[in-house]
Amino acid sequence: MSISAFRRKKLLYVFNVFFDVNQSGTIERKDFELAIEKICSLRGWKPGDAKNTETHEIMIKIWEGLRKRADSNRDGQVSVEEWVSMWDDYAQNPGGALQWQQLYCRFMFQLEDASADGTIDCDEFTSVCSSYGIDASQCRAAFAKMAKGKASVSWEEFQDLWKEFFATEDPDAPGNFIFGRTSF
Repeated sequence: MSISAFRRKKLLYVFNVFFDVNQSGTIERKDFELAIEKICSLRGWKPGDAKNTETHEIMIKIWEGLRKRADSNRDGQVSVEEWVSMWDDYAQNPGGALQWQQLYCRFMFQLEDASADGTIDCDEFTSVCSSYGIDASQCRAAFAKMAKGKASVSWEEFQDLWKEFFATEDPDAPGNFIFGRTSF
């Protein structure tokens, strides 16, 4: 079964905006190094700070897991087709997420939960998503849809929304909005 145009658009959005940081058309270690710099700068974590070191370690673990799973031709890069194929496999069994996928989900939640109170509110969500070039008003609208009108999203809710983003075909599903965009 081939992936639907709707799901492909979502996957390409995440690929292009959140992973292919240097816009080379593939995901490689350099993208993760650039993302680490961006994230640490956003949060004010200087080299040598515990959070900077932790971010570097987690992001490299995510890269290694992604590379091992998705880089089917072993060229050190993840192409668009390798990316889409990997997430299509995930959609068949979202409960069986790979360790790096679980790590990435947790990392994104913790990054967005700037106050570390166990929930993401609209301002925290908008701060992170807008740092990736997404219009702040679109981020706020996406948060309202994702949170289903509530003031915040818990870790448990976020995990369900995450699975929904990568697996659902329903354009109105709340999980579609976890990366700050309101339509695909």
